Amino acid sequence: MAHIQEQKFAELGLQKVTSNKGIVSYYRSLNKASDDKPILALLHGYPQSAYMCDIDKPIFVPDLPGYGNSAPTDQHDKVSVGLRVIEALREAFDNGGDTAVRYPPIVLIGHDRGARVADALHVSIGKADVMGFHIIGLALLDIVPGLYQWQIGDNAAAQTGYFHWSFLANVSIAKPMIVAYGGGNWAEAMINRWAGSNAEGLERLKSGDALTVYRSFFDRESVIEASCRDYEAGATVDLDAQTKAIDNDQRITAPLLFVYSADFLQKRAKKPIESVWDQPFSDGSALITPIPIGNGIGHFLPEEAPELTAKALLKWLPSLKTQAR
Repeated sequence: MAHIQEQKFAELGLQKVTSNKGIVSYYRSLNKASDDKPILALLHGYPQSAYMCDIDKPIFVPDLPGYGNSAPTDQHDKVSVGLRVIEALREAFDNGGDTAVRYPPIVLIGHDRGARVADALHVSIGKADVMGFHIIGLALLDIVPGLYQWQIGDNAAAQTGYFHWSFLANVSIAKPMIVAYGGGNWAEAMINRWAGSNAEGLERLKSGDALTVYRSFFDRESVIEASCRDYEAGATVDLDAQTKAIDNDQRITAPLLFVYSADFLQKRAKKPIESVWDQPFSDGSALITPIPIGNGIGHFLPEEAPELTAKALLKWLPSLKTQAR
């Protein structure tokens, strides 16, 4: 049912583009991007696709490598994935944007796995540009740092709550088991497991045939394989990279908006979320704008609570103007 995703974005006025390396993305108003109107790169999470994302700004919305309609990559570490996405953005901008603007600033907005990509890419480059784009802000939705995530998994409740982290990282076992269970069945089961209890939020999460779209992508063995490789990297090379970054005093230096489920993530974090993202993972609390969303809203904030998520983002974005070059 990938055509549902195509139809939705066409109705929203987004254009589709496929990069030279097979990254399928959707974009709008790139030619209107400027220092005052940065490009918002919206990066989806697991087990989803670009279908979850939209906001009325210059936007770039990719299916992450191996997810949705995008081709897989041989390198699944989050920095490599992030570079593949920025490469696709640059191609789209060069083909559809105003070449007189070289290049506008960008804001990385990621949920779940997409947030990990945004975090890792920014930390790896610091205040430098990446392929001509300057990252002026990060918006991370409902995650804690990967290193911290593994550290808090020291009790039965944590282990059962986040069982998929270890399970998916064992690709040779996880992939055939998910295939046997049915990739679409697996994706829907995980979404239902992590969604909240708010009835309106659940209705919105499932609106627009969203589950049909995500099920259809996860019925592809290539997507199951790539997503498992994503988690395998999260348990190996990504951890090594984050540990090395801390040793080298590399951390988030851009303004950070952190939107999270008060009923989902906070209960698992063991300490206040804003302090989790303090040093050594960022330059400190002065950079962080924490926005909890409660009332039974679960992990899928952009879909369960789209207005509250968008409100937090739109209120925060103007503060980044002075950060632009």
